[in-house]
Amino acid sequence: MENNESNTIDQLFLRIILKNDEEAFRSLFFEYFSPLCVFAHRYIDSWETCEDIVQDVFFKIWKNKKQIVINTSGKNFLITSIRNSSIDYLRKKQTESDWQEILIKKQALNSEQHELNSIFELEEMLTNALNRLPEKIRIIFEENRFEGKTYAQIASEHNISLKTVEAYISKALKQLRIELKDYLPFILLFL
Repeated sequence: MENNESNTIDQLFLRIILKNDEEAFRSLFFEYFSPLCVFAHRYIDSWETCEDIVQDVFFKIWKNKKQIVINTSGKNFLITSIRNSSIDYLRKKQTESDWQEILIKKQALNSEQHELNSIFELEEMLTNALNRLPEKIRIIFEENRFEGKTYAQIASEHNISLKTVEAYISKALKQLRIELKDYLPFILLFL
């Protein structure tokens, strides 16, 4: 924008501010909308966003025309308004991005906490169900599932047959299936 243009912009602003001149506003808008979008594009990559910012600046100019104070020139006023609006937009985007990141982290923590609660609940349900088993069956089941002992090791340590170990494990699983119904596959997954 040249010096002649600065005078034209200043005159349009005077007509807008002093006379509520809609025609002067239209002229200012249509003449300088595109160059101001190009200027906004220095800050913001999206052309649509640049157009939105420039439109918002023009809207604010018309809405607040009686309160506008131009200290230097209309040209500087427009450029400063576009620059400030672009920077405000970027700050807002960064703040939104920061908040989204915080929310994602909180959701992940809540999910982890929920999983921990679920695991503790499942462990408690399993412990209660195991405590209701006959003691010998419970001990053999726990040795197999929790301590990783084989059927042969358990049979040898308890002086019982392999078939008895199999029967005890089978009875334990049958009883746990009844008591824990839908939860047993998850519990066994953690064993």
